[in-house]
Amino acid sequence: MNIEIEYCVPCGYLPRATDAQTKLLETFGNRIESVSLKTGRKGVFTFRADGETIYEKPELFNIDAIVRRVEELLPEVEFPEGAGVQAEGRDLLAGKLS
Repeated sequence: MNIEIEYCVPCGYLPRATDAQTKLLETFGNRIESVSLKTGRKGVFTFRADGETIYEKPELFNIDAIVRRVEELLPEVEFPEGAGVQAEGRDLLAGKLS
């Protein structure tokens, strides 16, 4: 799934857009392909998942509701036990060498 966040540059929505981007990436990791930012104007603040609008201003912004909607749209994926990056790997990736 590709998620696009289109935000109004003159309105100063970049911090909100990047916070939402980070939340989505941290929540879904490899379950989504990308969360891209698209610059816009005229007050736009819209989230699209594979082209489908899942949030659009002036609706009340609620990142938790957006996360729930993305979860609903994602296919069920089962990961084998022990899959993913372990604590030691996260430290290494974050540049925290022992």
